[in-house]
Amino acid sequence: MRTMSGLSKINRLIPVVLLAGALLAGTAFAQKKDKNKDSSIRTLQGLVTDAADNPIAGAIVQLENTKTLQVRSFITKEKGDYFFSDLSTDVDYRLHAENHGMTSSTKVLSSFDSRKAATMNLKVDQQMK
Repeated sequence: MRTMSGLSKINRLIPVVLLAGALLAGTAFAQKKDKNKDSSIRTLQGLVTDAADNPIAGAIVQLENTKTLQVRSFITKEKGDYFFSDLSTDVDYRLHAENHGMTSSTKVLSSFDSRKAATMNLKVDQQMK
């Protein structure tokens, strides 16, 4: 009888063990998928300054996706800094800043640039046309 009781317990444990294994495999797959997703995402940050290299708070930084032509904007913080996240590594982006009738030159964050956390500083020193 003990042998049957032991086998009965093992038979009851098999579905539990299989379910636990399936859950662990699913979790590992989801983590790998998220890791792959992160490999195609990057950030862009920088500092906006005036002609005398003073940080500009309240400048408007515009980032244009060259594939979709979607424009995202960021108003610089107190220390003149800006930040864009969730940018595709497969897209080129055009970047410039504006403040009180002045603009910076346009910079490009290229899809060939492999940095995951790019930094591009902008100098607002040209009269807007």
